[in-house]
Amino acid sequence: MFGPRATPTGTAGGTGSGGFPNTVREAAEAVGPVLTEHLTTRLQEARRLDAAFAEEVAARVAGFVLHGGKRLRTAFVWCGWLAAGGTGDPATPLRVAAALELLQACALMHDDVMDESPVRRGAPAVHEDFARLHRAGRMNGSAASYSATAAVLAGDLALVWADDLLTETALTSPYGGRLHQEWRAMRGEMVAGQYLDMRAQATGSCDPEQAWNIATLKSALYTVERPLALGASLAGAGPRTMQALRSAGRCAGVAFQLHDDLLGAFGDPEVTGKPADEDLLARKLTYLLAVALRLAAESGDGEALDALGPDGAASGGEAVGRMRAALERTGARAMVEEEIAGLAASSLRHFADGCADVRARQEFAALVARAAGTVPARNGENV
Repeated sequence: MFGPRATPTGTAGGTGSGGFPNTVREAAEAVGPVLTEHLTTRLQEARRLDAAFAEEVAARVAGFVLHGGKRLRTAFVWCGWLAAGGTGDPATPLRVAAALELLQACALMHDDVMDESPVRRGAPAVHEDFARLHRAGRMNGSAASYSATAAVLAGDLALVWADDLLTETALTSPYGGRLHQEWRAMRGEMVAGQYLDMRAQATGSCDPEQAWNIATLKSALYTVERPLALGASLAGAGPRTMQALRSAGRCAGVAFQLHDDLLGAFGDPEVTGKPADEDLLARKLTYLLAVALRLAAESGDGEALDALGPDGAASGGEAVGRMRAALERTGARAMVEEEIAGLAASSLRHFADGCADVRARQEFAALVARAAGTVPARNGENV
């Protein structure tokens, strides 16, 4: 129904008694039926517009959204809602969470085009899928140009659907104004972070402070802080609770991005669902790389500077081993792992300051441990 990626979850799973999710994992499962319902309606609208558009673009977006992912943003929305005393009908936070999952789809589709990443979630990236469509249909022109353009449009469609769902939800919520403010800020931060990431790579930046800022804008705010705040806003959270949750989310979000950087350098593609060498070969500015370069310069480690410098990755795959060795030898990997542990601990303290609910605190602690990699991810989990 939704294309080759789709794995619809049905309409009644993932909840406790009375349809109320008892855990963040159940909430992450319960968002599936909400997405399925929303996407079914959007696909019906697409079919009325044009059959080719519906099948080739809309169905691909729907299939991508329903195909895996950690549903981290859903889980953090739920944690924020619980922390602020959310009770009653869970439909509203789940709809906000579903909008976030659609926004995430937009971000990933665009990111894969910009990074020329061939794989996402263990399957061909959306632009690769469009390239196959172009070649199979013996279409005119360049398959690369067609596929990139089509994937950008698919990401745009996911963003439109996300905004539609968030707006519909905000209009029926007594806290719709607060919801809209968080959403508007988050979208701007996400775009700023993505641009600065691209710009840093183009300029060859190796500034740790800039890398940290990119991690904050591109991931920490968008993955954790804003989802927590969106959930808390729906429960009418007061200023003290909201500030504590923002601080908790900022720390956990940066820890998540630093852990993701480690996976980008050392992770197993069979588990992460994406290539392990991509960031290193592209010499993408990460906090891990920036710290390693700083430590190598301070210690006079010329071999590490050569391996990690602008020409280090130019020799292709054979350079990856040298780069990984340099990240280890300089102490950058150990330093980043220590930073992650400290951020995760700070996140839990901030959350406890704003939340008296023991269950919410336990759920948040388990979620931060997964996101920051302080406990092993289940096999096959991906972003």
